[in-house]
Order: sequence, then C-alpha cells, then structure tokens
Amino acid sequence: MRIIGLDLGGTKCTVLESDGDRPPRQVDRFLTSDPQATLSEIFKSIERIQPGPNPVFGIACGDPQDSAAGLILSPPNMPGWDRIEIVKELVEKFGGEAYLMNDANAGAIAEWKFGAAKGYENVVFCTHGTGMGAGLILNNRLYEGTNGSAGEIGHIRLATDGPVGYGKAGSFEGFCSGGGIAQLARKKAVEMNGKVTFNPGRIEDITTRDVAVAAENGDSIARDILALSGSYLGKGLSTVIDILNPQIIVLGSLYIRCRKFFEPRMMEQLEKETLGRSLVNCKIVPAGLGEQVGNFGAVSVALYRKGLM
Repeated sequence: MRIIGLDLGGTKCTVLESDGDRPPRQVDRFLTSDPQATLSEIFKSIERIQPGPNPVFGIACGDPQDSAAGLILSPPNMPGWDRIEIVKELVEKFGGEAYLMNDANAGAIAEWKFGAAKGYENVVFCTHGTGMGAGLILNNRLYEGTNGSAGEIGHIRLATDGPVGYGKAGSFEGFCSGGGIAQLARKKAVEMNGKVTFNPGRIEDITTRDVAVAAENGDSIARDILALSGSYLGKGLSTVIDILNPQIIVLGSLYIRCRKFFEPRMMEQLEKETLGRSLVNCKIVPAGLGEQVGNFGAVSVALYRKGLM
C-alpha cells in the first residue's frame, strides 16, 4: 500500500511517503502560505514521487475542520484556509482515498503506537507548537467527540486577559504556544523600549525561537518569559489531569526544545492545583518521536482510518 502523508501546519507543510511498515520518508518540506499556492506545491511534490494507482493519503491539520467531509475550516494559524476541500482535491487529482484528521489526534495516535505512550491505555498528547491542542486516547481508543472537536484545550481561558490564542485573550493557547510566547516577548520588548537581547531589529518580528535562543544564552528576561509560559502550562494541564485522569501526557514541539525552562514552574503549578491521586499516577514527558511526531502522525492518519492500527 502506498501511503502519502501531509503534515499541514500553520508554519510549514511536510510531504511524506510510507509503505506502512517502515518509518515515513520526507519527500518535501516548504512554508505554508495561502491555500492555492500551498496546494500547488503539495501537488508538485506528489507528482515527483509518482504515487501510482490507489494511493492512500493521510492529512494532519489543525482545527477547526470537518474531517468527515474533508474540509479545512479556517484554523486560526492558517489565515485564508476557509472551507478548503483538501480531500476532494487530492482524490480528484490522484485517485485513491484521502483522510483528514486533527493534527493533535494524529500525534496522539503516533505517540500511542510508536512513541512515548506505547503500551498506555489513557493518553493525552498536546501539540505545544504553533498552537495548542490535544489528542485523547481513552481506554485504548481515540476519542474524537461528537463532531471531531474533542481535545481543544487551547480554547480554555486561564486568565481574564493575556496573549491571544484561538481567538481568546488569556487562553491556554495564548500563554502556551509559539504564537503566544512571541506575543509575551513583544510586550516585554515594548515595555523595555526594544532593549532586549532577543529583539532581531523590529519588535514585531520577535519570534519564540528568538526567545529560546536568548534563554539558552543565559538571558534572564527570556528565561522569565518561558517560565511564565511554563506556569500557565501547569495550570492548564492540571485541569486536563483532574478531568481525564490520564496515565501519561506527551508534549510536543516547544516542550521537546525548551523543557528545562518550562518544567520547574509547570511542576510547581501542577502540585499546587491538581488532585494528588491523579497527579501521582500521571507521567508528563516530551514526545518520544521528537521532531518526527508530525511525520509519523500524518502517516498514522491513513493507517488508523484504514483499520491497520
């Protein structure tokens, strides 16, 4: 079986191929832009690998979406992607089958089958990247909710005000995502008249990567920003643990790279806010698949929907 995976995010798009038995092979990677330009790049990449008859496409993309209808419905980190019929476009052009799934759900399946959550029955996977969403494995099954929107923890409000994520100021995504951390850093830079080491020249251009590099180099302001984000990460996860009582929480991108800056304040808040019996039975770990979790996730969408996982 020829599987083609698309890890379609707010920042980048990765095209992959797999036969279902070996790890996915990256075919192409490029910046995500407007729908037509990005789809054009996707089609060119697929044509180069000559997918043959009846390929199976697995597409991992952020919410909101209508996975049953194959529609991308304006994810907050993908402006202009409104009612994009990505499943229909792929099948009409290449034949075969195509399946769309929330990227957090895709990551949860990948970590559950191949990564840090292998062997666990109750798993929460958090994207912790450009945005913040969760995929839920409950009692050894993917839980998608009534219309596929379960796990949207990024929309939880953690404060009355704060950085904006998922259209809501002070939300979990606002404080604990790449976009939100950049907002915190820009606000601090304005307060200090731009005199921060992570200012690349224009305050509006400050990224989370700038903050992370400065923190690694010992900058106390950058470290304070990441610690603040870590504190809210603990607050948000305490709610998740109290409600779902998982065995393990797996955290993606940002936690993989910046764990040492997030973890102390995260654990401080978890111990303060979470039910003790639930917290003691829950491990919190970085994604076992590391930076490959999105690649495995996209291919896992196809395998899962075909009943092969």
